[in-house]
Amino acid sequence: MKQFRNTVIRAGLEALYFSGAHILLRPILAGVGAIFTLHHVRPRGDAEFQPNRHLEVTPQFLRATLQHCRAHDVDIITLDDMHQRLIEENFSRRFACFTFDDGYRDNRDFALPVLREFDAPFTVYVASDFAEGEGRLWWVALERVIAAASSIEVVIGGVPSRLDAATAVAKHAAYHHVHDRLRGLPGAHDVRREVSSLCARHGIDESVISSELCLSWDELKRFADDPLVGIGAHTISHCNLAKQPAETAAYELTESRSRIENVLQRRVLHLAYPYGDRIAAGAREFALARAAGYKTAVTTRPGMIFPESAAHMTALPRISLNGNYQDERLLPVLTSGAATAMWNGFRRVDAA
Repeated sequence: MKQFRNTVIRAGLEALYFSGAHILLRPILAGVGAIFTLHHVRPRGDAEFQPNRHLEVTPQFLRATLQHCRAHDVDIITLDDMHQRLIEENFSRRFACFTFDDGYRDNRDFALPVLREFDAPFTVYVASDFAEGEGRLWWVALERVIAAASSIEVVIGGVPSRLDAATAVAKHAAYHHVHDRLRGLPGAHDVRREVSSLCARHGIDESVISSELCLSWDELKRFADDPLVGIGAHTISHCNLAKQPAETAAYELTESRSRIENVLQRRVLHLAYPYGDRIAAGAREFALARAAGYKTAVTTRPGMIFPESAAHMTALPRISLNGNYQDERLLPVLTSGAATAMWNGFRRVDAA
C-alpha cells in the first residue's frame, strides 16, 4: 500500500512536470514562501531494505534544492525573519526556510557544509530526550529488528501475528504492517512497550540508537554556536501530542523548551510537532503551542505559506524534501504550490 501511494504521488508530480501545469499555476498557488522539512542528510545507502529512506536526502539533493532557490531569486531566511515578514505583510520577495527534525548528527556532518556554501540559515528541532541519549527512535529500532530477522512475531493490542521477513519485499511489508499498527496504539507508553518487547526478542539494543544517531548536548552547544544554526524544540520524548492528555502535552511543549534553553543558554521560540500530521497535531495542539509562547510551530501538513498564514503561526505547513522523490526535475513542481494545492483541495490555509 505504501509503495502504491508513493507511485501515485510520483505519477502526479510527473504529470504536473511534463504538462507544464505547474508553471501556469505558480503565480496563483506558490504563495509568498515555503518551509522545507528535512530529517537526515547523508550519502545514499545501498541496502535493499531501507523503509525509512523517505526520511533522508543526499547532500547532492540538498545542494540542488538550494541552487534552485537561489536561481529563482528566493530569499533563504530564518524563522524569525519569516515571522517578521508575515506580521509586517512584507511580501516583496519570496522566501524559503530550511528546517530539520529530531537533531541528527548528520545535520552537522553533511547538511551544514552544504548550507555554508550558500550562506543559508536553517533550524534544527531538537527532541530533548534524544539529545540526552535517553530517547527511543522506535521506527529505527523496528527497522533494525526486521533487517536482522527472517520472520518476526508481534503482539500488538493483544493480537498475535507472525510475519515473513525473509526477503527485502517481505521485510518492507512487515515493517509497514507493524509501523501502522504501532502508530494506531493509544499512547507513547504503548508504543515503547511493544517495541521494547520486540527488540528484546530479537536481540536489538534500542537504548543506544539515539546516542548513535543524534547530537548530544555537548555537540549541540558547539553546533548552535554556528551563526547559520537555529535551534527549535521538538518536545521531550517525540510523542504524538494529540494522543496525550492536555496536561501532558503542555508539559512536553514547555519542559522541552526549558531543557534546551538551560543547556544552550539561548531562547527557543520555534516548535515542530512530532509526526506533525493531522492525527498528531490539531487545533488543541496549536492552541497549546501559542499558550506556551512559541512564535511559530510547524506541522508536516503539506502546503505553501500565504499571507493568511500570519493568523495561524502555530499551524504552519511545510514542503517535505522526501527521499523517495529526489529528482531535481521535480523541484519546480514542489515549489510551485500546485501539488500541495491539489492535496489540500485548493485551500490556502489548513489549520483546523
